Amino acid sequence: MTMSKRYHASFLPGGDSPVDEAISQKLLSFALEKGGDYADLYFEFSVNGSYSYDEGILKAAGRSLSSGLGVRVMKGDATGYAYVEDLSFEAMKHAAQTAAQIAAEGGYAGSVALKANAIPQRYKVETLSLDVDNLSKRDLLRRADEAARAADSKVIQVQASLSEELREILIATSDGKFVHDSQPLLRFSVSAIVEKGKLRQSGSSGGGGRVGLDYFKDKSPEWHGKEAVRCALAMLEAKEAPAGEFQVVLAPGDSGVLLHEAVGHGLEADFNRKKTSNYTDSVGKQVASDLCTVVDDATLMNSRGSINVDDEGNLPEQALLIEKGVLRGYMHDRHSSAFFKSKATGNGRRESFKSHPMPRMTNTLLLNGPHDPEEIVSSVQYGVYAKRFGGGQVDISNGDFVFSLTESYLIEDGKITAPLKGVNLIGNGPDVMRKVVMLGNDMQVSDGIWTCGKDGQSVPVGVGCPTTKISAVTVGGTEVGARS
Repeated sequence: MTMSKRYHASFLPGGDSPVDEAISQKLLSFALEKGGDYADLYFEFSVNGSYSYDEGILKAAGRSLSSGLGVRVMKGDATGYAYVEDLSFEAMKHAAQTAAQIAAEGGYAGSVALKANAIPQRYKVETLSLDVDNLSKRDLLRRADEAARAADSKVIQVQASLSEELREILIATSDGKFVHDSQPLLRFSVSAIVEKGKLRQSGSSGGGGRVGLDYFKDKSPEWHGKEAVRCALAMLEAKEAPAGEFQVVLAPGDSGVLLHEAVGHGLEADFNRKKTSNYTDSVGKQVASDLCTVVDDATLMNSRGSINVDDEGNLPEQALLIEKGVLRGYMHDRHSSAFFKSKATGNGRRESFKSHPMPRMTNTLLLNGPHDPEEIVSSVQYGVYAKRFGGGQVDISNGDFVFSLTESYLIEDGKITAPLKGVNLIGNGPDVMRKVVMLGNDMQVSDGIWTCGKDGQSVPVGVGCPTTKISAVTVGGTEVGARS
């Protein structure tokens, strides 16, 4: 486990107010004194740093720290929650007794003895970025800026940023778990604007994950700077997109965000417990093309969505969601796994100690199919090649979506041809999954840029997919009357 040399949580051994099994046991006893069925303690210490480089200078740098305890008590379907930033014993006791009020009836249920749990090591890094001097990080941003400006004379503006985080968590539960994890996170991004006459276009590149600055050994700041310019130049003289229903080929990697938003949320068990998902009561049924196998995999080394332990103390593995088109299960937190009488999948996540956990994705992936990517593109007479996704809107409950593309191309007679602008993909996630007619053998995982929002809480996630051909998707372009 990678620990910071500079920052240390007060509740860990060696801190100002260390919390051990005995203290946790006392607090859990207070949490259950009104008769709750279950209680857990979530200690969190987080450090965040950010750097912004604009117009050739470091424009902004910041750092913040937060620390606190969240106490959850469950009684049947009811949940009591309280949190405190003051980690003195009296303050923590008060938070535990406040959460306990959800169960104002019944006797003391007690808790089992706590035992420290071993966890996997899925994001071991040599040196945390937070332990590296600020000048080194400014130099990374400068290198990206200079590489972007040198890439083409049409570049008129470059911005680069780096954000970093370390999150120390300690979880104690009334069913005996006592587990600590140290979670690093880093994100690097570059955006560039190019100009030619009256035309102006932006492009971007970014990456990261649960990594340190060793991330740049494989993908340098210069690479990201040049890639941002390449994207902008590629789209600078793009033609208007066709409008209508067309065959669409999704590029591998970041296109997985469509799967995440339009399908993945519907497979989170809380929506199915409440019967508000398209996938409610569909386990065992055909819900997608038989080419499609979808997993949520927290085990990928150093990926942005990977976790050693979820925020309820459960060890996540690879959760099989859809197998050859058949729905096999949902992503669970403790509440939903009890409701469905199934094993917790390790998907109970939360934004911070101030928030209660709920079923959330980690790295959600559409696995490889049998087709060669070139064979997929060559099979399309007229359609759209979707390479990069921008913003979008999704109705989580039914999977209806509208996504804008930041880089896309026309496919004509089996070849990728003109760049397109103003492309929106409009459809329904479950419907699209049934229309997958070819699936590549080139699955890629996104390079650490995505953050998922749900019920006001944000968590880092990963997405991934192979080259994917969909037989028909509505393209919201502006050129009406193009052939289909």
